[in-house]
Amino acid sequence: MEIILSKYISPGNKIQLQKIVRMKEENEERKVYDSQVIDIVSDDRIEVSMPFVKSKLVLLPVDGEYNVFFYTQGGLYQCSARVADRYRNNNVFSVLLDLTSNLRKYQRREFYRFSCALEMNSRTLEEREIQAIESNASLLVPELPLQRSVIVDISGGGLRFVSDYSYEIGSMILCKYDLWISGESKNFSLIGKVLDVKEVENRPGAYEHRVQYVNMDKDNREDIVKYIFDAERKSIQKQRYMENDI
Repeated sequence: MEIILSKYISPGNKIQLQKIVRMKEENEERKVYDSQVIDIVSDDRIEVSMPFVKSKLVLLPVDGEYNVFFYTQGGLYQCSARVADRYRNNNVFSVLLDLTSNLRKYQRREFYRFSCALEMNSRTLEEREIQAIESNASLLVPELPLQRSVIVDISGGGLRFVSDYSYEIGSMILCKYDLWISGESKNFSLIGKVLDVKEVENRPGAYEHRVQYVNMDKDNREDIVKYIFDAERKSIQKQRYMENDI
C-alpha cells in the first residue's frame, strides 16, 4: 500500500461497505452496510465489525468484494477490499478484510457544501446560554419560540439557510433540523455563529444566512458528513440510471 494504513485509519472509525457489482451482476442491488474498524492488522488487512441491518446480523460472504469508505477526523478515505474471513470473538462478530487497492483520500466532506432543501427551526441564544458555551459548558433553555427557515446547503462545518427574517452578523443561534441517516431520522440541535447575512436577489424580504458551527460534537460532525456522502452517492447513482435509460 502506498499509504501507511495505521497513519490514517484508527480503530473506532466508522466505515461504509458498498458491494462491488460486476458486469454479469449489473441487475443486482448495490447494497451498502454500516460498520466500524475494530483493528488494523497490517497495512493491507483490517478487522471490522459484522454489519447489522434493522437489528439483523448480515453475514458478509467470504471472498465478497466491497468498496470501503472510512470516515476519519482527517477526512474521507476509500479503497476496495475482499472478505478474507469472518468469525465470532467474545460475542463480537468480526470480518477480516484484505485491501485490494490503494487507500485514497476523498475531498474533505466537512468543508464540502451539499445543496439541499431542508426545513430548519432556529432562534437566537440567550446571554446565559452564550456564557455557558464560552465556558465549554452545555446549557440550552427548552421550549423557547423558534422561527422556521430552509437550509439550502450544508456541510460538516456549517450551513446556509434562507428565511423571511434576518439575524445580526456575529449572533449565536440554535439550529434544529432532522437528517435521514442509515434509514433513520436523526434530530440535530446545534449552535452556530452567523458569519454573513444578505438579502436574496430578486426576493424582497428574504434573507440568506451563512452559519458556522460552534463547539460541535465529533459524532454529530461525522453523522452530517455521512449524510452528505450518502445523499451525494444516491444522486450520482440516480443520474447514471437516467443516463442509461436515454
